Amino acid sequence: MASKQTIENQATLAEAHRDYAKGLTSYAFFKLHDREIGQDLVQDTFMKTWVYLVKKGKIDLMKAFLYRILNNLIVDQYRKNKTTSLDVLLEKGYEPKTNSSEHLMNILDGKKALLLIQRLPQKYQKVMRMRYVQDLSLKEMSLVTGQTKNAIAVQLHRGLAKLKLLYR
Repeated sequence: MASKQTIENQATLAEAHRDYAKGLTSYAFFKLHDREIGQDLVQDTFMKTWVYLVKKGKIDLMKAFLYRILNNLIVDQYRKNKTTSLDVLLEKGYEPKTNSSEHLMNILDGKKALLLIQRLPQKYQKVMRMRYVQDLSLKEMSLVTGQTKNAIAVQLHRGLAKLKLLYR
């Protein structure tokens, strides 16, 4: 059996829904330009109001309270990451590019460069692999090899020059 407070809360919320639901829905649609999301947010507004009333919260002005909750929900909606389905994009005329020939050429060139690194003198091979395969910085490479950053930079420069000659 429902308590007197629960019955009063139900009556208050039912009256508020009857009086303000249409205006809240219009306001949400005006802000979001999406009727379904607007209606969902209005329902969430009334759910949050119900939870507040059940927790014995006091509401002075129901209309202002409802609009404040709805406005906060709209702001949350704006802040959400917008995800767009591929179907919606296709309907709007977007066609994804499927030309992967440039990507394929980059992969093949990279494999060719790795094979050419093996043909370099040993001291250049080591620094070229560390720099371009393992993606180490000059500082990290100097810690690994015990050489100065300047010496490694010179080796990289010379190794790259030799690699360009081999590539052509």
